[in-house]
Amino acid sequence: MLPLPYIRDHVEEVRRRLSLRHTPGPLDELLRLDEQRRAVLGEAQALRERRNAANEAIKRSGRPNEEQRNELRALSERIKSLDGEQDAIERTLNDLALTLPNLPNADVPVGATDQDNVEYMRWGELPQFPFPPRPHWEIGERLDILDFDAGVKLAGTRFYVARGLGARLQRALTDFFLDTHVARQSYTEVSPPYLIRSAAMLGSAKLPKFAEDAYYLKEDDLWLNPTAEVALTDLHRDEILSAEQLPLRYTAYCPSWRREAGSAGRDTRGVIRVHQFHKVEMYAFCRPEESYAQYDRLIADAEDLLQALGLPYRGLRICTGDLGFTAAAQVDLEVWLPGAAEYKEISSISNCEEFQARRANIRFRRAAGERPEFVHTLNGSGLPIDRTLAAILENYQQEDGSVVVPEVLRPYMGTEVIR
Repeated sequence: MLPLPYIRDHVEEVRRRLSLRHTPGPLDELLRLDEQRRAVLGEAQALRERRNAANEAIKRSGRPNEEQRNELRALSERIKSLDGEQDAIERTLNDLALTLPNLPNADVPVGATDQDNVEYMRWGELPQFPFPPRPHWEIGERLDILDFDAGVKLAGTRFYVARGLGARLQRALTDFFLDTHVARQSYTEVSPPYLIRSAAMLGSAKLPKFAEDAYYLKEDDLWLNPTAEVALTDLHRDEILSAEQLPLRYTAYCPSWRREAGSAGRDTRGVIRVHQFHKVEMYAFCRPEESYAQYDRLIADAEDLLQALGLPYRGLRICTGDLGFTAAAQVDLEVWLPGAAEYKEISSISNCEEFQARRANIRFRRAAGERPEFVHTLNGSGLPIDRTLAAILENYQQEDGSVVVPEVLRPYMGTEVIR
């Protein structure tokens, strides 16, 4: 959330930086309402001073006359009306403020769409096959490890069933990612609830913008977790941390659910874009001056996993017009899929700076007695299970239809080849 005093004092800067996103949001309406709110506050304060003066006059005279009683009654009624007007304006102001995206960092490439994202690196040699490479859904069905018909039967389109070594591969990836994050990269593992409250969705900025993409249980006011990022943000909602606690680095596995409401016609086959997916998340809370060092570290941690799996990938610096809603800066890592002959997003790493912390009221104190400051929050996929599974099937496929298991996964899988 952008602080209203900052917006008020830096209107043109905020307008310019929002325009770089090509989503300026309701900035003018917010400023108009803020001016109206301050006018109402000023009038109410002036009337309270008049009422106080009238009460003092009555005390001195000892007894109010009819004119004084009428004046006090009129003042109190008007103040009550103004207080109600102020409450309504502040609710609307808050609702509008929640729809404004984060401001892009000055180092983010300027651009309008994903076509303006900047590729800054590639890793790994693209595999060469003596046969036409197959897409992962075809490989999975031939090996009887992915069953898309069963997914439709059980839950509808964009669901699937993994069985046998497909299910084991999902579990192997989850364990490998978590083990690496904890043992080698110094994260603390968290196992969060799969259902979360509206307050958590608001704090992580999934509400109100992404409500149509989320699954909601109205009777319980609970949401199916769209990503472990939501629960990890909310772990420290309304807390004041000490500087010595920071940085806090968490990792969590969580099944996640999204309606994919805005993705009609995109990646309709396979496991790239499904309603229930599985992901290991990386998350960090830190002091503001540490946040871009943590940002680089999260990117490196995700890259370590891809390199350990031997999967070719590239890195993109996301431009201002394609930034995620909460991100001040964002890097996407895209893995190579030979069956599709294209790169697909495998991890998106974002520095949200203090945007989420303001919404969730997460602060820290540098020393006893000092004024609390907002922490910076960062998140990234480390990694999504389903997309990584697809990448392994496509990059390690063999002409006979089998799939070689990446070496680092063999202790988890108990086999070198999926036949």
